[in-house]
Amino acid sequence: MTHVVVLADTHLRRGSRRRLPDDAYAHLATADLILHAGDILVADVLDELAGFAPVRAVLGNNDVEMTGLLAEEVRLDVDGVRVGMVHDSGQAAGRGRRMRRRFPDADVVVFGHSHIPWDAEGVDGQLLFNPGSPTERRRQPVPTLGTLDLDCGRVIAHRIHPLEP
Repeated sequence: MTHVVVLADTHLRRGSRRRLPDDAYAHLATADLILHAGDILVADVLDELAGFAPVRAVLGNNDVEMTGLLAEEVRLDVDGVRVGMVHDSGQAAGRGRRMRRRFPDADVVVFGHSHIPWDAEGVDGQLLFNPGSPTERRRQPVPTLGTLDLDCGRVIAHRIHPLEP
């Protein structure tokens, strides 16, 4: 089984005192793989995350400094589960059909951008998963991140975790 910690929209700037919540570090310590769905801002964040587990990330709309370093979308196989990842999935209306067209073979599509946690079935059983943001909750009640447990081609568990700010 592969335990995946999913982040998006961390918005951590160089020189800022802002950091991930302590709860986030506790989750990262358990990760076999970390997925980051964009708006990382600086490569230092990826370096820090790589200290916990291998990291795969996509370019977010605020990742100007990382243009050319990250792709706008990623497709990967994690323990037999096909995962697609993109920063912006567009508005909620029609998202399931759009993500099925964009990632027709994916079992799971990870995305960010809205800072709104989303854990729902899309078209034909495709899991649509936005972990929210661990640092900028915006209109959400608490900061969040997500986890996926994947094993032998199956999604065993998927969860959005509230974090203490």
